[in-house]
Amino acid sequence: MLCLLQRNHIMQKFAASALVFTLFQFSLGAHMALAADATTPVKVIMDATVSNWAGGDSDWQDIFGEDKLKDVYSKDFAAKYQAAAQFPAADEDGISPFDYDVIVNAQDACPLEDVKIAAQPPKNNVTEVLATFKKSTCMGSDADYQKTTTVRFEVIQEGGRPVVDDIVTNDDNGNPSSLKSVMLDLVKQQQQQPVDQQQQPSDKAKPANPQ
Repeated sequence: MLCLLQRNHIMQKFAASALVFTLFQFSLGAHMALAADATTPVKVIMDATVSNWAGGDSDWQDIFGEDKLKDVYSKDFAAKYQAAAQFPAADEDGISPFDYDVIVNAQDACPLEDVKIAAQPPKNNVTEVLATFKKSTCMGSDADYQKTTTVRFEVIQEGGRPVVDDIVTNDDNGNPSSLKSVMLDLVKQQQQQPVDQQQQPSDKAKPANPQ
């Protein structure tokens, strides 16, 4: 009788251990799948950026085009972009509130090299996806031209799919700069100007080309 009880106790412990291991595998697999999915919208943005700076006769791809705002970015990001786009940086450029490429963080760049995309472990329902690349190698051999640029994409799940909720680059001093914050500031600056100096909202709808 004692042996039977001991055997039952051992079997129960084995079953409990197996359940914990299974749950761990499921959780790990879910996190890996989430991280893998998180790179999807980032790849869309980076593929367009790589194409834009590759040279040749290909058309400039607007990373904030209407289709991408709907499919690649979060609703909050799209709303902030559309608000900022009412005040384009240059009238002839259409609706873009920026007079530079927000990914390379410059008005000019070389064909991008050593492009890599890597998702970090999810944290607080946000997956940070890092995109690294070299953007200035054709400008010279100095160390500054060979530096690697890092762009951080904050990806969330919205409507059952991954979308970019913010893009974070580094300013000239190496400080992080949130694109959503930049867009908010652009709108605030316009609203704080005297009425006769405010830029009138644009009704143009052609994609911008910072070149």
